[in-house]
Amino acid sequence: MRDYKFYISFVLLFGYHFGFSQEKVSILVDSLAKVSSPAAKSVLSLKVASALADEDWERARYYMDIAKENVMAANSPQVLADFYKTVGGIYSDKDALDIALENYLKAYSFYENRAPSEKFKLENNLAIVYARTGNQEKALQFFKKVYQYQQKLNDTLNLASILNNMGRIWLDKNVDSSLFYFKKSLRLAKEIDNQNLKFFLYTNLGKGYIQKRDFENARKHYNLAISTITPATDEADEAWIYDEFSEFYLNRGIPDSASYYSEMAVTLLDSVAPFGFEQYRAVGLLYKSFLAQGEYEKASKYFEKYTNISDTLNLEDKRVNVEKLLIGEEYRNKEKIKELEESKKQSRNYIIFLVLLAILLILGMMLYRFRNKLNRAALEKQLATAKQKELNTNLELKNKELIGKAMIEMHRTEIIEEILNDLKEIKLKAAKKETQNAIDYIAKRLKRDTSSNVWEEFELRFEQVHESFYKNLTTKHPDLTSRDKRLCALLKLNLTSKEISQITGQSSKSVENARTRLRKKLDITNSHTDLSAYLSSFG
Repeated sequence: MRDYKFYISFVLLFGYHFGFSQEKVSILVDSLAKVSSPAAKSVLSLKVASALADEDWERARYYMDIAKENVMAANSPQVLADFYKTVGGIYSDKDALDIALENYLKAYSFYENRAPSEKFKLENNLAIVYARTGNQEKALQFFKKVYQYQQKLNDTLNLASILNNMGRIWLDKNVDSSLFYFKKSLRLAKEIDNQNLKFFLYTNLGKGYIQKRDFENARKHYNLAISTITPATDEADEAWIYDEFSEFYLNRGIPDSASYYSEMAVTLLDSVAPFGFEQYRAVGLLYKSFLAQGEYEKASKYFEKYTNISDTLNLEDKRVNVEKLLIGEEYRNKEKIKELEESKKQSRNYIIFLVLLAILLILGMMLYRFRNKLNRAALEKQLATAKQKELNTNLELKNKELIGKAMIEMHRTEIIEEILNDLKEIKLKAAKKETQNAIDYIAKRLKRDTSSNVWEEFELRFEQVHESFYKNLTTKHPDLTSRDKRLCALLKLNLTSKEISQITGQSSKSVENARTRLRKKLDITNSHTDLSAYLSSFG
């Protein structure tokens, strides 16, 4: 989540999004009724759509449709490119990144060889979208283009921001390259004395030095990050560095320092984001710190808060995912309907021509009726196909929600069982009766949340959707373990490594290693076969 914020903070430097109050929206709507130029109507309609996107998506979509109609009437490649550019920004804000990317690329095809300033803005936004979708190579490619442009302008703040973003991308690929970009960015940030940028850079450097196992330098840069905090610093950002420091001390086996910093983070986030991902992380670190210190009552209190936030986030995450899917499906269905409407319009014009011809020739009338019948039948067939596809999509979404719920519950059960095993070991070592009783009390509360049949429920739901998958898979590959089959099922659902790691509680690297081992067992290591596509062939 924090990487995501870095990219958004940079796009605000060069974005094209509009922020208006409801009063100004009303003024824009009034202005829209007064202008006659299609190009001007398009610009005003997009401003209204952008202002309404968060509050009233249906109205925003309506004004985007008005904008597109006027763009077509304007018959100007540049007006069309500007339309795609702004629509890309609106969908990017809604996290519909595939649609945003599609629109940005359409705009970029026009500006690629003209208008350097507009080309640069699009390259920056393309870099951000590619970074957010995990396409690091493309993100770096476009960030380098933006950096070259900013070098010509000698804009120190933007150059430092770009270097920071490039460092973030390299952090998981090559830590030495990442540190190179962070240090270069920091030198520029010191020239302009930008405390906010220094805050992020010091923290990023700390994360990089942890990867290098240079813990002294990591602690030094975390302290420098804390020293840049001012009353104007965003509370969520301040909580972030406390969480980073807490995790650092917890991993170093210093739980009292870890609890000190995570407790400060929890206090800050209680007032600004009590049920966000940041608070979820902070409370998790705090209960683990207390557990490591043997303060079981406090650990139990914060573990209960941790599970409550987890339940809230699961519901919210599902809601957001459903909204993204609906927006994406709505966009694609709308494009298909427009294509059908354009086809219908062309058919209607042709029919009018046949009617006029039929006044002179009976044969023309017969031809008109015959064509009209064929066109109507084809249109009805296309509409029926589109409706069936929509029903299939809704069914698939509901099945994925059921399967996702089962996997999340399974992950939660596994975590609780691991904690119960740890508590048993602690109890064996505890000398005091009070401590043993406290551990029994915690274990009793945790056992209420355990479930032994989560995976069976998942298999039952999964087989309802893919009836012959396990049978066909086992027939061809009988040596697969139950864990292998679970990974196969998740890949069959087209989940990414990141999504699988979130569901199973493993790191992304562990999931990638598991995928590699699975390819070996399936004997497709020396081919270019896509693993998910291969598994889909089993039904």
